[in-house]
Amino acid sequence: MDPSELGRAVEAGRATASQLGLQVDDAFVVHNSDRVALHLSPCDVLARVAPLGHLADSEFEVEVARRLADADAPVAELEPRVEPRVHVRDAFAISLWTYYAPVGREIAPTAYAEVFLRHHAALRRLDLDAPHFTDRVAAALREVNDRERSTELSDRDRELVSDTLGGLGTAFSDDRAGDQLLHGEPHPGNLLNTRRGPLFVDLATCCRGPVEFDLAHAPEEVAAHYPGADHGLIHRCRALNWAMFSAWRWRRDDQMPDRSHWRVEGLNRVRAALDRCGRG
Repeated sequence: MDPSELGRAVEAGRATASQLGLQVDDAFVVHNSDRVALHLSPCDVLARVAPLGHLADSEFEVEVARRLADADAPVAELEPRVEPRVHVRDAFAISLWTYYAPVGREIAPTAYAEVFLRHHAALRRLDLDAPHFTDRVAAALREVNDRERSTELSDRDRELVSDTLGGLGTAFSDDRAGDQLLHGEPHPGNLLNTRRGPLFVDLATCCRGPVEFDLAHAPEEVAAHYPGADHGLIHRCRALNWAMFSAWRWRRDDQMPDRSHWRVEGLNRVRAALDRCGRG
């Protein structure tokens, strides 16, 4: 968010928590992108603050979190001292979560795979209406094919991303026999190492698809410890993931930190992933 919008978002998060009876003396920005994550103290709460246009996504995330907590899934929990819902204030959607102090050590591939297995088992127990991951592929394809929304993307790179999304996305359209609920974007940034063990966050991306779509977001070593994983499918999913990532980064209104770096890096990762699955 730009500085003026960020200031309003921080104040909306602080005021919402205070109004609900939580003591808030300070608010520290943990993450600032199109949404903001705030650590509120001394109440020790994480506030997720999004523009009101993301209200439906925020409400979906809260519902997913509530159901996964009941299923004993390894996920971050909603703040237990307040009602588990999304609050609206000053054109922002605010949800309140338990704050987990980070633990410094890296999550080993075996532990990453084990928490995946637990999470996928919990997701299979949920009866939840969620989009298929190919819906997200189609949305990314529309973005990259709209030159007005990605004016700085070169014709060569636009063709690369469009062909990857269109070609690989179509290949997943018909065969859905092995699909289940997934996290949707379980990359290392969305798996916190906490004193309770590894916990997934950012649950608004929950979707349906093969488990390999989730595994493709993790470091490559993780899949070797996940029983029954189709490694060829993981390579194809990884190419799709990086093509979607690139489509979002080249939008004019993208707000990811260090966007210039990730625009170039995303395209490089698409090419490398296509080489791995024999489509380079």
